[in-house]
Amino acid sequence: MAGERSARPKVVVVMPAYNAGRTLRLTYEELPKDTVNLVILVDDGSSDATLEVARELGLEVFVHNKNYGYGANQKTCYAEALRAGADVVVMVHPDYQYDPTLVPQIIEPILRDEADVVLGSRLKAGSALAQGMPWWKFVANRFLTGVENRVFGLELSEYHTGYRAFRREVLETVNFRANSDGFVFDQEIIGQVVAAGFRLAEIPVPTRYFPEASSASFVASTVYGLRILSTLFWYTLHRQGLRRSRRFDSLRARYTRLE
Repeated sequence: MAGERSARPKVVVVMPAYNAGRTLRLTYEELPKDTVNLVILVDDGSSDATLEVARELGLEVFVHNKNYGYGANQKTCYAEALRAGADVVVMVHPDYQYDPTLVPQIIEPILRDEADVVLGSRLKAGSALAQGMPWWKFVANRFLTGVENRVFGLELSEYHTGYRAFRREVLETVNFRANSDGFVFDQEIIGQVVAAGFRLAEIPVPTRYFPEASSASFVASTVYGLRILSTLFWYTLHRQGLRRSRRFDSLRARYTRLE
């Protein structure tokens, strides 16, 4: 039995946090502790009690000295998870919008070697509208997901989720450090995953919409959508060999060429 336990993959949950003091404890308490080996929180210059709560909970905490952005936060999250020896990395937003109890389900396709990246989809089952998603976000999500499926050659139900699991090899291979420090990081890393030939899967996840949960404004969401379209444009040029992009080159491929 001891040998079986030691052979279990190390699952590290990363939480990119910004002013999540009111919801962090709720999120952490619902994480399945028998599945998760370590929880890392990266605070992106919060002005509330996020750090105090994180330290009370005994999380592994890393602090940005100012608000660098959601993408910059994820870069630190993944770098520290790899440094901690993670075999599987799960991003869980500490705003309690996504269900933390579903960590075993989101990592299962990776553990069964059926996928390398798993997305928690709000739209795979049921209606996100019924769960409180604003109608304009739903419409934009449907449009952008359709374009992304066409460009990436996939049939996912959505790409704009903050609930994600990665096999270690993915984060060691894709050049996530070259990505944006903003929200479009989420789509850039998907482009990198597809370009590197990794397998994607998704599971349905319910979501919550309430005042304390993170929610981008209409203007911010519009800018985000335009940046996604720009990312898809450059990805297409890269894949067709019309303009190579360092961002979409895997690190291992670059090292092989250098050798």
